[in-house]
Amino acid sequence: MTPLNIPEWQSLVRHYSDLKFLSMREQFALDSDRVHNFSLKSGDLLLDYSKNRITKETVEKLLALAESVDIPDWIERMFSGEAINNTEGRAVLHTALRNRSNAPVMVDGEDVMLAVNAVLSQMKNFCHQVHSGEWLGYSGKKITDIVNIGIGGSDLGPAMICDALEPYGIEGLSVHFVSNVDGTDLSTTLENLNQETTLFVVASKTFTTQETLTNAQSARTWFLKTAKQADVAKHFVAVSTNAQAVTEFGIDTANMFEIWDWVGGRYSLWSAIGLPIALYVGMDNFERLLDGGHEMDNHFRNQPLSENMPVIMGLLGVWYINFFGAQTHAIVPYDHSLARFPSHMQQLDMESNGKVTNREGHRISYRTGPVIWGTPGTNGQHAYFQLIHQGTQLIPVDFVLPVNSHYPECDHQSILLANGLAQSEALMKGKNAEEVRIELAAEGYEGKALEALLPHKVFPGNRPSNTLIVPKLTPEMLGQLVALYEHKVFVQGVIWNINSFDQWGVELGKQLAKAILPDLQDGVEISAHDSSTTNLIKLIRSLRD
Repeated sequence: MTPLNIPEWQSLVRHYSDLKFLSMREQFALDSDRVHNFSLKSGDLLLDYSKNRITKETVEKLLALAESVDIPDWIERMFSGEAINNTEGRAVLHTALRNRSNAPVMVDGEDVMLAVNAVLSQMKNFCHQVHSGEWLGYSGKKITDIVNIGIGGSDLGPAMICDALEPYGIEGLSVHFVSNVDGTDLSTTLENLNQETTLFVVASKTFTTQETLTNAQSARTWFLKTAKQADVAKHFVAVSTNAQAVTEFGIDTANMFEIWDWVGGRYSLWSAIGLPIALYVGMDNFERLLDGGHEMDNHFRNQPLSENMPVIMGLLGVWYINFFGAQTHAIVPYDHSLARFPSHMQQLDMESNGKVTNREGHRISYRTGPVIWGTPGTNGQHAYFQLIHQGTQLIPVDFVLPVNSHYPECDHQSILLANGLAQSEALMKGKNAEEVRIELAAEGYEGKALEALLPHKVFPGNRPSNTLIVPKLTPEMLGQLVALYEHKVFVQGVIWNINSFDQWGVELGKQLAKAILPDLQDGVEISAHDSSTTNLIKLIRSLRD
């Protein structure tokens, strides 16, 4: 199935042709209720999507497209445990990890909630032991530092959450994340830590991921400089399913936390992959995070499409990617604690929907997932906003604005919020030539000097954005935000008829790296590669110390 042939898609093609030059500024002038017509709430989270190049008719047509591809049915299929990850034959149940209602979720005739709750209980008990001092290092000292060793979904999500919830961190505990196989990452993390008080969480579902296992083995070598092999069990725990490999490493399987094949890596922070989160902020706050995700799940599952926040955001993305030709999408949180939020969303979106093959295995001819990027405001305003405002590309932007700061003693929040709101307004309104002329004249410019400068200060405007208002960045609100984007990505995958839950595109590079690794050793005959790769291998060998 290709969406291009759906009547509702063709209706949008015609509609786009009619309003591609629609002025948002004019639409606001014509409709005093525009903001109310194009706003939604889920709990305390507000989405204002009024600054988009849409009319009521646009939204109606987009919703008709969603109905035509059976979005409600796909939502129910995911929540009910159907194997919608068709290329791997798996259910997709990150929602079960945060199913706070405990309603049964059946997979292959078994209620997975029994296993989910057992792991949550194990996590809770372990966190209590570490926080209370029942769990001590090999020399009898209390744990002061948690080092998570993982990569991809076993790193980005938990690291982002820990950064965002730093105000909730337990006193006396620090958390660190090591993901890059570049030795600099591990070395600089360990140089100020003490073997006696450091606990490592090795996160690898199969316990075979090259980068993670390499870093874990090097961390063990560092640890054994002062400790014995028998002490490893007090300082290393695992999140994995491979009990044999975990045991061989020296980790007690009693301290192995299970994950399941129906949890994709980029969706796994809600599982035992979130153990460093629970250790850092406490299990109570981790459960509050789950509560927030569950609240968004209920919204997504139960609200009609027209009032469904992930559905609306997903449809708006399709509108710009497939009809306006947008290739990228910026996510700009106006909260320094969310510095890693765009990176996590980058993996979530691009690994999920970066596909050129549809669910039936046929090559597709339309655009799927955009390039996701961004940094916290106001830093981005002094970096890439020039291109967003006056560049030749259309770049939709999501502004994420927490209203209340965890650090009110630094009275900066009003300035921060004013900047975020100003950017969204400026992108929408722009500044036309007549407005610039009046400004320049007031500044003393006239004649040729005024006319020469004028075109450089014109802002085209009509650049779309969404604004998400968060009262305060609590665990619940953060859970809602992350789940919102997860479901938005799923909606887009359904519309594009792709499987958002596999990631075969990461495999080829891994395979080739294994073949190249031995070729980098001196004296080894280089195996068959293209001429560029072969010459680069030779150069690297010649430059080695």
